[in-house]
Amino acid sequence: MVLAYYNENEPYCVEWLRNLIREGLIADGEVDSRSVKEVVAADLKGFAQAHFFAGIGGWSYALQLAGWPDDRPVWTGSCPCQPFSAAGKRLGFSDDRHLWPEWLRLVRECRPSVVFGEQVASAAQWLRLVRGDLEAMGYAVGAVPIQAASAGADHLRDRYWFVADGLRA
Repeated sequence: MVLAYYNENEPYCVEWLRNLIREGLIADGEVDSRSVKEVVAADLKGFAQAHFFAGIGGWSYALQLAGWPDDRPVWTGSCPCQPFSAAGKRLGFSDDRHLWPEWLRLVRECRPSVVFGEQVASAAQWLRLVRGDLEAMGYAVGAVPIQAASAGADHLRDRYWFVADGLRA
């Protein structure tokens, strides 16, 4: 049984994911290199975990470090930060890389029991939208800003981290 679905459209990251899976360093899974805009609910059937905007598998690895079994259901995602980052063009919701609406579409259709996500700490309006959308669907949502230094980073790119619990949704 394949446990994890990884969605990532950057070729370099796609290869990293495949190598990490092959080496057993992240949950066994399939890598879908299409844009999240092309993913439909049926593509996600049969997977315990789904990792969107997967990068090089950081969410899968972090879940393993936290003792979260690979067969325990969860969705994770790190929507592109460029629309909201101080280092980006700051186009916000009008940026083509604002992909929360696409991920939300899949959450609505599939109703995962738990969703973890993160975004740059300068994206308070983004977080307000995400929380509102998830809470309207019956999820209990909690979020906290965490300094990058708390995870050993030597830069000031603080992040919002959120969890949405849909067990009661």
